[in-house]
Amino acid sequence: MSKIELVRAAMVEAMKAKDKDRKDSLSMLLSALKNAEIDKRSPLTEDEANAVIKKELKQTKETMDTAPADRTDIIEEARKRMEVYQEFAPADLTVDQITEIINGVLKELEMEAPTAKDKGRIMKILMPLVKGKADGKVVNEVLAGMMK
Repeated sequence: MSKIELVRAAMVEAMKAKDKDRKDSLSMLLSALKNAEIDKRSPLTEDEANAVIKKELKQTKETMDTAPADRTDIIEEARKRMEVYQEFAPADLTVDQITEIINGVLKELEMEAPTAKDKGRIMKILMPLVKGKADGKVVNEVLAGMMK
């Protein structure tokens, strides 16, 4: 079952349960997934759908973080939306898993002790491997910690 079908089924359940907040959140997520599919002009792969969900999560978190403190309605709405999106988001890679992938890239590039100058070459190969599976900031921090 594709992510779009899963989200649509959950939205139908929310409508039957008369859970307006959940239905609205699922509707927005479904819309984002469908728009990505339309832009691609073919069905989304699992990784592409996960990337769309991660993007929506990130945007919602930014909305929550940038909302003025006195606008509790916006913050609460964003928090509820994030809870719903988390149900469909894949789990992020752990630091150990990221380190393992980085070590594989280093072996591929035949690098023993990477330096800051090598970072661009490493990231060019590394990021497509972890896209949609890990936060870029975390990947960058792990790689920076491994450099001499």
